[in-house]
Amino acid sequence: HSDRIAVIHNGIIENYYELSKELAAKGHEFHSETDTEIAAHVIGEEYAETGSIVGAVRRAVKRLKGAFALVVMCLDEPDKIVTVRNASPLILGIGEGENFLASDIPALLPYTRDVIVMDEGDMAVITRDGIAVEGSDGVPKVPEMMRIDWDIEAAEKGGFAHYMIKEIYEQPDSIRQCLAGRLMEDLSVRLANTFDEATWKSFDRIIMIACGTAYHAGLLGEYMVESALRIPVDVYFASEFRYNEPILREKDLVIVVSQSGETADTLAALKLCTEQGIKTLGVVNVVGSSIARECDAVLYTQAGPEISVASTKAYSGQVATLALITLYAGRLRGADSAKLDELAAALSRMPEYLSECLKLDETTQEIARAIRDTILMFYLGRGADSAVALEGALKMKEVAYVPTQESPAGEMKHGPLALVEPGVVAVFGSTNPQTREKVISNIKEVKARRGTVIAVVMEGDPLTPREADHVIAIPNIPSHTIAAAVSVLPMQLLAYHVAHLRGCEIDQPRNLAKSVTVE
Repeated sequence: HSDRIAVIHNGIIENYYELSKELAAKGHEFHSETDTEIAAHVIGEEYAETGSIVGAVRRAVKRLKGAFALVVMCLDEPDKIVTVRNASPLILGIGEGENFLASDIPALLPYTRDVIVMDEGDMAVITRDGIAVEGSDGVPKVPEMMRIDWDIEAAEKGGFAHYMIKEIYEQPDSIRQCLAGRLMEDLSVRLANTFDEATWKSFDRIIMIACGTAYHAGLLGEYMVESALRIPVDVYFASEFRYNEPILREKDLVIVVSQSGETADTLAALKLCTEQGIKTLGVVNVVGSSIARECDAVLYTQAGPEISVASTKAYSGQVATLALITLYAGRLRGADSAKLDELAAALSRMPEYLSECLKLDETTQEIARAIRDTILMFYLGRGADSAVALEGALKMKEVAYVPTQESPAGEMKHGPLALVEPGVVAVFGSTNPQTREKVISNIKEVKARRGTVIAVVMEGDPLTPREADHVIAIPNIPSHTIAAAVSVLPMQLLAYHVAHLRGCEIDQPRNLAKSVTVE
């Protein structure tokens, strides 16, 4: 809030830094470093000039850049709420003697079934007795009201059978949200509220600490950072970190990755680092979580609520955030510009690539029907694909209860190959042209022992049915790490469909919890 103005804000205000400098020069004082407080001050400044909260909001929106929805109240007009939509969803709920607003329909259903979906640029004034809406041109309009007949659970799932498949389909939008206000049109990166330039330049090693899916995101982050920045990265399971007697140094940066921000092992590892005075950066999804509060700085993945125990969109958000960190630190440190440009260009198109991969849903359903009764699955790859293999395998064992083995493809001959026989399925990730021939050699080893092969490749890869029983082709992506990250989506779809065919409890797998809050 700001003096007489209170604001609720969903989204990102891209030019908040420039506005904060402008406001500070005029004598404004801030109590936080959030873009939300900047919005409150801008509206407050306009209110002081106009004396009208409606006019103030309309004028303020013209000064704000980004994708956001605002809800505004003024101390002088306490029975009135002004709300505006700017590239961020906003739904109005119509009640009797009361009215509501939310970012999506399910939140309103316990209170009303009559809703108005606000159009882009619309502003609404809400009181107990009614709602007045005007368009982006300031002209009053009569919005269309809809009657919602869904049950609440179905509404929350958005028409999907399970949260997991809904969240898989949300990934293009969640990555857009993650990148908004951070990856600019010129492919530069802004990461507010982290460290100053000198601190970013001082780090000579990065340590990533995480559990489960977040650990797998960290492994992919390791490839990105080491390739672009040429500084060493160590990735630790949080549950093992403290017991390894870790050697921590003054110039280390510890990146703590967690969806919930409440993972007990990760919090314990974080505490050890902070006690030794090491700089810490949280990559989390849940705002205000324990890890977010305990770290020196935090970057939110902006994935939105993730209900299914098996993480999907949180993983892609973690990878995208680690890519942003790589780009930001790389530019400051003068890293290889060609590598950074390639990564930035691919990252900017990641939502598009993920959308293309959703078209593979039917293909993965067909493959799932063919392998539903498998006795064992291997997930294999080289380079960044081997990191992704771990995540693909985890999804299959989590939701479909299929025993999986995962390893770098080059390690097959060192033991795992002994398990290959008819009925065994091997999923090979092959998104790096430089390792393609070696992966084909590994595929032939599995085929020679009558195993079934699924190959996840990029479009244009000339793999034939003779080399692979099933081929899943993702878009052609120049960055190997982004290509590998995108290849996870069809693996998520495959795990979902196998689980569905096997009659598994997909959203709440046996023996597992969403947030692991005990060590």
